[in-house]
Amino acid sequence: MAQTASIAAKQFAAFLLDSEKGMAPAVSRLAADSGIALAPIPSEGIIGQNVPAAIAERAAAVKYPVVYVYSNRVRNLLTEKFRTFSGKIQTVAEVRVSQDRIEGLEDQTRLYVDAVTQVLDANRGSWGQGMFYAGGYEVAFEPVGRGGRNLMQVARVTFEVDLSS
Repeated sequence: MAQTASIAAKQFAAFLLDSEKGMAPAVSRLAADSGIALAPIPSEGIIGQNVPAAIAERAAAVKYPVVYVYSNRVRNLLTEKFRTFSGKIQTVAEVRVSQDRIEGLEDQTRLYVDAVTQVLDANRGSWGQGMFYAGGYEVAFEPVGRGGRNLMQVARVTFEVDLSS
């Protein structure tokens, strides 16, 4: 079960790191189109972990913006009766943006979320290893609060991946 929970998150993190269809080119395009300065997210900024911001900041020096990718729900629906697992893996890409001023923070967060959803859109279909992504997702924005470099906003992009193994 632990392997099942992490397989979709690892694959999506690999998609985010892709040099052609990943997060970096999407952020560059969005920054150019919007006229808003966006810092690129380095490969160290895409983290395969489910950890609250307060703990992450205490455990290591976090450089914002970051994207945490993790699976938070696994459902074995046994849609294919003779498989060990055939169900859905709910996966989350959590975007965290921080700065010392509130101006522009929400705009930056929305553009980073747009970059994540563009990566999802570019990777619809088969992900290999029995995984399939149909294309749906949900985005939830938290209000700006304390954290990071004084202020931080978190947005979660949640999507389901079908897995049959």
